[in-house]
Formats: sequence, C-alpha cells, structure tokens
Amino acid sequence: RNVLEIHKSSGLRNVGGIRWQLLLCVFLIFTIVYFSLWKGVKTSGKVVWVTATLPYMVLFILLIRGATLPGAWRGVEFYLRPKWQKLLETSVWVDAAAQIFFSLGPGFGVLLALASYNPFTNNCYRDAIVTSLVNCLTSFVSGFVIFTVLGYMAEMRNVDVEDVARDKGPSLLFITYPEAIANMMGSTFFAIIFFAMMITLGLDSTFGGLEAIITAVLDEYPEYLSNRRELFVLGLVTVCFLGSLSTLTNGGAYVVKLLEEFGVGCSIIAVGFLEAIAVSWFYGIQRFTSDVKAMLGYTPGVFWKVCWVAISPAFLAYIIVSSLLNQPPLTLFDYEYPEWSITVGYIIGTSSFMWIPIYMIYKLVWTPGSLKQRLKAHAPRRSRKARERSVLASEAEGPEIKQHRWLRAVMRFSLARLVRLIPLCMLASGQYVGSKANDRPFMVLQNQNLGKDFVQGETGQ
Repeated sequence: RNVLEIHKSSGLRNVGGIRWQLLLCVFLIFTIVYFSLWKGVKTSGKVVWVTATLPYMVLFILLIRGATLPGAWRGVEFYLRPKWQKLLETSVWVDAAAQIFFSLGPGFGVLLALASYNPFTNNCYRDAIVTSLVNCLTSFVSGFVIFTVLGYMAEMRNVDVEDVARDKGPSLLFITYPEAIANMMGSTFFAIIFFAMMITLGLDSTFGGLEAIITAVLDEYPEYLSNRRELFVLGLVTVCFLGSLSTLTNGGAYVVKLLEEFGVGCSIIAVGFLEAIAVSWFYGIQRFTSDVKAMLGYTPGVFWKVCWVAISPAFLAYIIVSSLLNQPPLTLFDYEYPEWSITVGYIIGTSSFMWIPIYMIYKLVWTPGSLKQRLKAHAPRRSRKARERSVLASEAEGPEIKQHRWLRAVMRFSLARLVRLIPLCMLASGQYVGSKANDRPFMVLQNQNLGKDFVQGETGQ
C-alpha cells in the first residue's frame, strides 16, 4: 500500500501516475544492466561472478536459518506429503510444463545466443543432462527454504500451513516471507541478503534476455552494428526502460499481472512446439542427428529421436490446447479484469511467436516457381564436407572465445528462476493446483520478461 499505492488505481482504465521512487529504482537497475552488457562478456563476465553465485550463498544461509525456526517441521511435512490424485488434473500438468519452460529456458533464445560462443564440438548432450539435474536439485532444495519459513509463519499465526501458502497476489513473496524474516532474530541481516538475492536474480534474468536479442541482431547485421555495440545496447536498454513505465504506476500491478498471464506462458510453449516441428519434421531428424554426430562423434539413440519427432511435439500441443480450453477468470485481489483486457492479453501472447509462420508464408509467397519448387528452394542443405569444415573452423578458434567458457559454466547454474520455484514446490507437495489465476503466487519479476530467464545450459549450434 505504501510502495505501490495501488488503492489510488481502480484498474486498467485508471492506472494513476508514475511512482517516482520506483522510477529511480528501475532507472538504476537498467543503468547497471547497460554497463554490464555494453562490452559483451568482457563486462558481464565480471558481474556474473556476483549475480550467479550470491543467490546460492543466500539460499544456503536461509536454509540453515529456516531449519532452526519453530514450526519448520510443519512446513517440511506439508512440502513432502503428496496428493497423488492431483496427477489426474490437467491444470497440474499445464502448470508444471510452464514452470519447466521458465526454469530451463527453452524458447527464450538465451540458450542459442550464449551457446553460439561455444566451439562446434562442445558436448551439448552432457550440458543438457547436467543442467536438467542441477535445475531439479535446486528446485527441490529451494522448496525446503520456502516451506520451513511458511511452517514458521503458520506456527506464529496458529493456522495451517496451507492457509499461509495460499496467500493471494504478491503477498506470498513480498509480504509473507519478509514478514517472517522481520520476526527472526537478526532480521536486518536476513532482510538485506534476501532482497539482495532478489535483485541479483532479476539482474541475471535481464542479462540473459537482453543478451539473446543483442547476439541475434549483431549476428544478423554485422556490417552495420559490429562496431556500434555500445550504441545498440544503449538503444535496446532505453526501449526496455520506456516499456516498463506502465508497470511503475499506482495500478502497475494490474499491468504486471496481465503480462504475467499472457506475455509468457503458452506463447513460450508455442515457440518450443514450433522449434520441435521445424527441426524434427522440416529440417529432418536424420539430418539433425547427423549434425549431432558431427559435433559429438556419435549418433543419438532411438529414444531421443522418438522424443524429438513425436513425444515432445504431441505433449506440447496437448499442453497448449489444454491451457487455452481451461482459462479461469483473471483477477488480482478484488479486481476482475474486463473482457477487452483479455483480448489485449491474447494479442500480447501471440505477438511473440506469430512472426514464425508469417515469415514462412512470406518466403513461400515471394519465391518464384511452383509450390514444390519453392519448398525445395528453402529446404535446408548441408553436406558432410560442410560439416567437416565447420569442425575445422571451430578448432581454429582464438583464445578470446575459449577463455570465457567459465562464464557460461557459471551462468548455466544461475538461480534466476528462484522466484518461480514457489509454484513448482507447491505442485510437488500436491497442495497447489493452480486452478484459479488469483491462487497462484504473483511473480513480479516474471512480468518484466525476466523468465525466462537466464542460462540453464547450452545447446549445440
């Protein structure tokens, strides 16, 4: 109430004025982002030592402190006690799939952008397995950090843990958890490290999201931008800053909630679905496995081929359709979003992936010849000799690229998705269904497209 002054806004039709305190904070954050990215890995490599390692240190400290709180065992019991019947509910699978996409980061472009710095023969198979395992372990451990404190709050309030865990809106992350910290011994210290962790998580996510855009554009137009990286990054950061102004108003929470629901979610899953179709069906699974063999020295097994061709596209299509057919009313606190805002939300969601089919149609229409000739003209071709040349070229890479491999290793295990782990932990406990939009914890960082988050691994080129 004192920070956002949301009571001065009646909804999306009247969001109120910009809070100058929030404006200064966001300006400071984007200033840090700019000077971390303007020189590429030369500058971000120094910053990532702090932003990628500090969250793990804070997580460990909060885990130890939470385990010593009275009532912590109640939260742990709530966390580890499953309800198997929840596995029969579609909403659980939809929320779990969305959480995995936010956590690992496929579809955001970050993995492809940072993996482009790897040598051609980088072991992407090992990276994918290790990244997934570390991500799962981090999520599991983070659940103990969260639920030990929730058990402590339930003990203080003399209520069930479920009542505390189901707090609506932003209250769980930014009110309930800080309230628990405020009642601890040494609350000032724990409050400082907790919010410092939140800031570093946001910075980590922003670095990854913007680096994906920067790398893609610079690679596409090197003749214009290769010597103007600083100016391009400045323009990009400025656009992002201006785009965030609507979220800094009295009713900015309503804007953030709308972006949270429609800005990522199904749209990112749709991007992953189109990528799976493009690679396994159009590019060809045999051609793709041949490329992987050129990188790793061996061909992927039948299991992976079946997953790429059938299981992954089918599962993603099921998730998308189920999510669209089971859309609950969108609410925040006591405010119910009007119909026109839902339409705007769908437009925002489709805008992130609609360019893929639009560009495909554009290429087919403007290419001369029959339909068969057009399809053949755009069919990907790559000979074995071309792949061998790529391997030789990668082996001739200079030390400037290889010396920053440690950076990507640190980035890979970033905790930039910790703010999204609360829903996953609730899913694991079987207590959280997510059947209502306003029952989900309000992930403020997610709405600034921070989700997507930063690198959790690297992929092949």
